[in-house]
Amino acid sequence: MSAIKYTGHATTRGGRNGHVETDDGLLKFDLSVPKGMGGPGKPGTTNPEQLFACGYSACFGGAVDFVASREKVTIGEVTCTAEVSFNADDSGFYLSVVLKVAIAGVDHATAETLVHQADAVCPYSKATRGNVKVELVVL
Repeated sequence: MSAIKYTGHATTRGGRNGHVETDDGLLKFDLSVPKGMGGPGKPGTTNPEQLFACGYSACFGGAVDFVASREKVTIGEVTCTAEVSFNADDSGFYLSVVLKVAIAGVDHATAETLVHQADAVCPYSKATRGNVKVELVVL
């Protein structure tokens, strides 16, 4: 039996050109469709792709820390950059992701092993698997 450990809540009004807030009021963002997607790209705003990139990169970095600890591998700082792309083809719109991961204090082979193990346990990776093309790049 599974148990919910935490649930985040956010509400958006106005869609991609609206406003989003978390229930605790800690995050409050105005949204704007980027100019590259034909929108106004208003200064000082964000978009769903940036917010998804924030969540995925943070979660994946935590997954690297988790697997390193589980495998008893001492690592330095983990830096994870998520590039979330909004794409279009004849079938419609879809997302793709490139995760670029650097792990201080280990050689490249160890970093690759940890990144692939992290991909197996990261909740975002599990959620996207089979639905979103995700490319892992170990720096």
